[in-house]
Parts: sequence; structure tokens; C-alpha cells
Amino acid sequence: MKICVATILSIALLLDNSVKLRASVTGPVPSDGDGPASQVCQQCCQGPAAIPGIPGLPGPVGPMGPYGQPGSKGDAGQQGEIGPIGPMGDRGAPGNTGFKGDDGIGLPGKIGPRGLPGVVGGTGETGVKGQKGELGETADDSNKRVAFTVVRTSNSDTSTSQDTRLPFQQTETLLPGTSFDLETGTFTCSVPGTYVFTFSVLKYSNGGYLYIHLVKNNYKVISTYGTSNQLGQLSGSAVLVLQRGDSVYVTMSGRAQSGSNYHYTSFSGFLLFSE
Repeated sequence: MKICVATILSIALLLDNSVKLRASVTGPVPSDGDGPASQVCQQCCQGPAAIPGIPGLPGPVGPMGPYGQPGSKGDAGQQGEIGPIGPMGDRGAPGNTGFKGDDGIGLPGKIGPRGLPGVVGGTGETGVKGQKGELGETADDSNKRVAFTVVRTSNSDTSTSQDTRLPFQQTETLLPGTSFDLETGTFTCSVPGTYVFTFSVLKYSNGGYLYIHLVKNNYKVISTYGTSNQLGQLSGSAVLVLQRGDSVYVTMSGRAQSGSNYHYTSFSGFLLFSE
């Protein structure tokens, strides 16, 4: 409390206070008593606030604390809206030109009937030429049926020419409207369309070779051949497109055999569908 007593003395001198201090300060005044000095300090040792001192330097950085526990997972956000459709891209370059297809094979059209003749002029004057008649409609052949099966009944026939037509003696099937000549063994087409033909010929046992041909208008469509000295059955079939007037028959070269009771040699044909 030395500082507090000196302050009191200075204030008393400045104010010319008549109060005489009878206390003599010879040593430190106790700071924790109930004497006059302690009371004076409590009453007068409260001077004006001093100017704050200069802040001290910051202390060193402390050590890093332990890691905290991981936080809870946040809620999933809502899905964003679908964006607008982008603009259409530019048109691509044209592709390469393809190869031309094969020409189709069609059947020829039907021939219509002849038109009516023109009007004849009067006697003594030149008649006026009649107008050209209109094309008539062709006959409907869609409902017509054509089919035949013919057989040989003679024991054997011998031929040295490959163009000899094989004759037949008996018809097993011959639908109305079917044109077949037994003597020449020739079928003549009266309904244009697609036909199926088959033949079967028995080769003679000691006849050597035997050639059989299925012919359309002098053109050999298919052929068969046998050479052994034993009995042998030669057969064949074909699908042909025929026009009205076309002919189909069988030719032979060699020796064919058949019989009156067993028909080993036969020729058949039927209309598959008309034009």
C-alpha cells in the first residue's frame, strides 16, 4: 500500500487541505486491516482508468484435436426434370443405287377372238369400210379339267430311230376336253396352263439298249437310257408350261415291253393350273 499513501499525500498538498496527517509512513502499510489507512485506500485509491497496454503477441498454435465422428447421411435429392428434345440432325447423304433385278419370266397373255366384220356396202357402190371390232374376252378355262393316263397292251415294240413316237392302245383316264391320239401317242394342249407329265417304260430283257425321251414340240425335255440285257423300268417326269396347240409325246429307240394283263408301259399328264 505504499503507492496508495503517496497518492493521498500528493492530493492533500495540491488542494491545500488543512488536514494534518499525523501518521508517519515509515514502512509498508498493511493492506488487510481495519485501520484508517486501509479505509482511506478503499475510498480514494480509485483513480482514472489507465491507457490500455499493448496487446501481447499471439500464442503458439495448439495441437490438432482428434477427428470428429462422421455426420449422418443426408436425404436424397429429387430427380431433376427431363430436358427438352434437341433439334433434328441434318439429313444424311443418299445411299448407293442398288443393282437392277433380273427380268421376270411371265406367261404370254390370252388371245381374244376375232372381231366382227365391217358392214358391206350396197350393190354398185363402194362399200364403207366397217369399224374395227372390239377385242372380245377370252374363254374362261379356269374351270376346265384336263387329265389322261394311257397304257400299252402289246407284248413288245422295236424301233431303231430315236424319233419314233411310242404308241398306246388303251386309255385308263381321259377327262372330257382332253385331246389325246392313241395311235401317235400325242397329247395336244387345248387349255393353256402348267402341266405335269410322267412316263414309265419297261425295257425288253434281251433287247440291248433302250432310249426314252419326253418331247414337247420336237424338243427333247428329259431322257432316260438303259443298256443291260435284263428287264429294267425306265421312268421320268416333268412340269411344262403349254400354250394352246402345243403337243407332248414320248419317243423311243430300242425295244420296249408290256402286256395285255400287266401294263408295264404308261404315259400320264394333267393340268396343274390354267393361265
